[in-house]
Amino acid sequence: MLRFQAQTLLALLVGGLLLAGCSPTVKVVVPDKPIEINLNINIQHEIRVKVDKEIDDLIAEDSGLF
Repeated sequence: MLRFQAQTLLALLVGGLLLAGCSPTVKVVVPDKPIEINLNINIQHEIRVKVDKEIDDLIAEDSGLF
């Protein structure tokens, strides 16, 4: 009976060690290069405002168009 308990205990210990060896690991690593955010923004609203002002001036000068 004592031999059976020792074999059972040994089998449980070996099984526990095998399961512990298969546990997943998570590693957090800092990147080598810094994060680069590229902000190439093309704004063209200034041109449209100038054209709208020129059209308003043209309509004000010659109100017979419309």
